[in-house]
Amino acid sequence: MDNATVGKHPCPECGGDLQWNAAKQSLACPYCGTIVPWSPAQEALGEQVVELDLVSALAQHPSDQRGYGGGGERREVQCQSCKAISVFVDGKVAQRCEFCGSPAVIDHESLGDAITPQSLLPFKVSDGQVRDIIRKWYGTRWFAPNRLKHAALTDTLKGVYLPYWTFDAHVSADWTAEAGHYYYETESYTENGQHKTRQVRHTRWESAAGSLQHFFDDDLVPGTVGVHANLLEQIGQFPTTSDLKPYSPEFVRGWIVERYQVDLRAASVLSESSMQEQTRSLCSAQVPGDTQRNLQVDATYRGRTFKHILVPVWLVSYTYGSRSFQVLANGYTGQLAGERPYSWVKIFFAVLAALIAAVVVFGVLGR
Repeated sequence: MDNATVGKHPCPECGGDLQWNAAKQSLACPYCGTIVPWSPAQEALGEQVVELDLVSALAQHPSDQRGYGGGGERREVQCQSCKAISVFVDGKVAQRCEFCGSPAVIDHESLGDAITPQSLLPFKVSDGQVRDIIRKWYGTRWFAPNRLKHAALTDTLKGVYLPYWTFDAHVSADWTAEAGHYYYETESYTENGQHKTRQVRHTRWESAAGSLQHFFDDDLVPGTVGVHANLLEQIGQFPTTSDLKPYSPEFVRGWIVERYQVDLRAASVLSESSMQEQTRSLCSAQVPGDTQRNLQVDATYRGRTFKHILVPVWLVSYTYGSRSFQVLANGYTGQLAGERPYSWVKIFFAVLAALIAAVVVFGVLGR
C-alpha cells in the first residue's frame, strides 16, 4: 500500500525536520539533538483506536480511508527480487532493497486505493539497544563463519514499519463428536508355557454435543512480503490489544514503511481460515473423555471488524556468498530472530574432535 505521509515539524533550534526517537519516546532533531515533547493528543487526532466493519470495507473502500493524508514528498520503490514495496518520505532514496539487499529497485507508481493505517505501535526499542542484542546473538553463533562475526553487519540496521491487519469476530458454534472413554480389562495369556495376565485398554464410545461462544480479538495477519515469514513468527507477538496508538504521521517520520501487498480481501480469507482452525480446537477441547473422533463444528461469525496497523521491526539484511539472510528484532519488545550461514569447516572439525574424544574415552575405559 502507500505509506508515510507527514506534516513537517521544524526543529525550534536549527529548523531541521523532527523525527520520532525510539530511545526518547518523543520527537527529536537528527541534526542538533533537540528533544521536543510531543504526544498524539496534541494533534487533532481521534482519541481511540477504531475498528472498521469488514463487510462494508470489502464491498467498497471509502475514499476517506485511502492513502496517508497530505504533506511530505513521498516516493515508492519496488524491489525486483523480493517484490517488497518501500515508501520514503521527504526526498529519501533507496540504492538497494531494504529487505533483501538487491540493487534491482525501480520506481513504483503509488495507487490511490491504499487503506490508511488506523493505528500503530511506535518504536520503543532504540537502535543502540538492538545493536547490542544483535552483537550478543552473533557472538553465540558458534558455527557461523569467522568472516561473518567480524563483519560490521549492524551498520545495515534499519527501522521498518511493517503492515499488518487485525480482525475481530464473535463466533457461535455448535459441535457434535464421539467421545472415547478408556477402560481396562484383565486378560490371560500364555508365554513360554507360563500363564500370565495383563491389563488391556479398550475404548467406550459415546455421543457428545456442546456449544461455544468466543470472541476473537486482534487476530493478526501480516501484510508484508519483504520480511521472511519464519522470522516474524519467532520475534513474538505485538501487544495490539493494549498498546496501539492512533495513527499519526509524526510516528513514521524518518522511518521506512512497507506498503502492504497482502490486501484486505486476501488477509480476511487468511484470518477466517485461522479463526475456523482455532474454533475447531476450542470445540475439540470441550469434548469429554480421553479421546475423540468425528468432530463436526457448525460455526457462525458475527460482528467482523478489522484494522490496518503498522508494527515496528529492526531489520538487518545481508548477502553471504550467493544467499541472502535477514536478522529481525521486534521494535517494541526487542525479541530477536535471525538467519545465518554455516561454516562447514567448523562443523567438520567439531565432529572430528567429538569422534577423537569418544575414541579416547572408550580407550581409557577399555583398559
